[in-house]
Amino acid sequence: MKYTILLILFAVELFASVIKAPIITLDNEKNSAQIKVENIDLGVSGFVVHHITPDHSTILKNATVVAFDKKSKIATIAMSEFNALRNNSLPYGKWKPAVGDSVELAFGYSRALLIAPNEEIYHRISKSVHIQWIHPDLFATVLSFRGHPTPLKSDFAAFANATSVGLLFIFLDHKVYTIDIKSFTILNITDAALEVKKKQTPFYTRVKNIDAAWWGAGSDEMQEYAPHYYELLVLNNKKNKELYAIVKSHKELENLLHEFEIEEK
Repeated sequence: MKYTILLILFAVELFASVIKAPIITLDNEKNSAQIKVENIDLGVSGFVVHHITPDHSTILKNATVVAFDKKSKIATIAMSEFNALRNNSLPYGKWKPAVGDSVELAFGYSRALLIAPNEEIYHRISKSVHIQWIHPDLFATVLSFRGHPTPLKSDFAAFANATSVGLLFIFLDHKVYTIDIKSFTILNITDAALEVKKKQTPFYTRVKNIDAAWWGAGSDEMQEYAPHYYELLVLNNKKNKELYAIVKSHKELENLLHEFEIEEK
């Protein structure tokens, strides 16, 4: 158990600080840019920041690492609309990303949400990893407001925007998945030899009831803990070979194998 937690802690410490680098090339039509960094994982998210003056700046776009060349140290960034702080009552600028603007990655990686099947698992992991944990009760409240007793990727992203959480941890079948909460890309998979006697759906929370919308994705009650989270991981990590091997080893998850974009040798 101590070895497991040390591995998780090591993974967290790798993302302990925000990574900042200026844009060196840009393609606004394709919403992509390139920066030079020593090392970065695919799926790490952040923002494109424009400095209006030395003391004033504004966020222009969301940013996610989609490629990294280890030889040249060049990371390719996919940009998307940033609307987390939208307020129609306030004026806003019409700046577009430009060469020299700053890309700030791993923002919020000092704060995390842990999805666990019961209280014991939640406390054993959360008390052993030194990170600022945001309690799942808050996430359950967000789900209730959105009418989703079965959480969607968009619910996690909305929660991240509301709480400045950068990392998501999910415990599934003796493993802990470390995930960028916005891109839902797996950053690390760690063995965690913890036995689960009871499972709470949709996850451990003290909120007794999560309100459901009348219809739509996420409005149905989750029947089982693990299958839904495996599906979310697979749909957002189709080229992850380690996840593919894990899913393949579970006969009950065979229906997810066709979602991967991996060629078997």
